[in-house]
Amino acid sequence: MTFFHFGNCVALAYIPYAIVYKCSGLSEYNAFWKCVKAGGAYLFTQLCKMMVLATFFPATDSGGNSLDITGEFLKCTVDFADLLGLHLIMTRIAGKSQLKFMVAGMGWATSELIMTRVIPLWVGARGVEFDWKYVQMSFDSNVSLVHHISTAMLVWLYSRNDVNKSMIPVIVSLLVLGCYRPLIVEILIHAVGLGSWMLLIAKTLFTLCGGLITLQMYLRIPTQLQNSYY
Repeated sequence: MTFFHFGNCVALAYIPYAIVYKCSGLSEYNAFWKCVKAGGAYLFTQLCKMMVLATFFPATDSGGNSLDITGEFLKCTVDFADLLGLHLIMTRIAGKSQLKFMVAGMGWATSELIMTRVIPLWVGARGVEFDWKYVQMSFDSNVSLVHHISTAMLVWLYSRNDVNKSMIPVIVSLLVLGCYRPLIVEILIHAVGLGSWMLLIAKTLFTLCGGLITLQMYLRIPTQLQNSYY
């Protein structure tokens, strides 16, 4: 029974990634190793972020469950390095524009999935007692996939010179909100007191809204520019 629960959680977490890879056209372009390189860039970026956090924002012992908004804000600011990492990945990928941000987002999300959820699922989901948090963790991995692909698309849109200037403030706002999403989550937990399921629903709605807005901006670009190689 525990192995069945583990298998369900793994399937819920990983199968959507395989479906997106297959249905998005990445498999037709043999983009597997490009996604692997994007995943390697994710690992390097996270290592650099950890070094910056350990050097400039060392952990402090704060009593109780109080939220250090200033400290969390500064830590979330370091996440802007992710945007730089995604941009560098896309500048080094040869292919159509859709291939660029899909490879970057897919590789980034998959690497995060492997590094942050494989061990918790393997250790926890096979436990004797059933726990909904591992199902929530699997659902959250799907939300992260949409989030990273949307972020990569926003970075690609921002880097183009032929994008309508009226779209730039919206792009920047979505990128900033994406970087400070962990802080928003912490505020919701401490200030509003959202439960685990409500928090997951809130993250899903936030990600879907941002993703739909990003998709609408992408669809406004002429088709010949969407299929361009830069």
